[in-house]
Amino acid sequence: MKLDILAIGAHPDDIELGCGATIAKEVANGKKVGVIDLTRGELGTRGTVKTREEEAACAAKILGVTLRTNMEFADGFFVNDKDHQIALIKMIRKYRPDIVLCNAIDDRHIDHGKASKLVSDACFLSGLLKIDTKDENDDVWQEPWRPKQVYHYIQWKNLEPDFVVDVTGFIDKKMDAVLAYKTQFYNENSKEPETPISSKNFTDSVKYRARDLGRLIGVEHAEGFNVERYVAVDSLFDLK
Repeated sequence: MKLDILAIGAHPDDIELGCGATIAKEVANGKKVGVIDLTRGELGTRGTVKTREEEAACAAKILGVTLRTNMEFADGFFVNDKDHQIALIKMIRKYRPDIVLCNAIDDRHIDHGKASKLVSDACFLSGLLKIDTKDENDDVWQEPWRPKQVYHYIQWKNLEPDFVVDVTGFIDKKMDAVLAYKTQFYNENSKEPETPISSKNFTDSVKYRARDLGRLIGVEHAEGFNVERYVAVDSLFDLK
């Protein structure tokens, strides 16, 4: 199955928070979007692996993605080495996305920066002819594949975006997908310990950021991304 976009996150809920509205918009535009979670979020203070898995499935359904899978890397302890790179290369070659969306280049959680570099490196290596991989399900050799673009969504830190996507009309779907993680975010009846993302202020801030980025480009809501190389346009008239 070829995907137009493959969104990858270190933890279930990273993608919803970082680029959920963009994904919802692309799905509405007829694009095939897949999601890969690198870990099960097993070190999370709130909830369990099982509840996180159920919440991720619910969020995927809300966003309308074609598929969602989990690499089951070790939360907090995965590294950017050959084994992890090869595992991701197999997935990139399997789904052959034109665009990969991945974690913030720099962020509060140590897994986010690690995942950002791991995914970026795997995307490059996936295009090399002399790296041999097999699809483990079909037991066939895979062809090299390198995504055309790797874009990094923005997470906890207010990084300056290199470009923004107008997501007007899709912020409510994003928030529904975020709040599908009932154990993780604000719930006035929850007995779980407080965390930096469990406050109402944090949940509100997700929408505030989208509204502020939208304000800066003259629309209602927007999501920002960082790039690894210049974004090119055919003409000055392509810029909004």
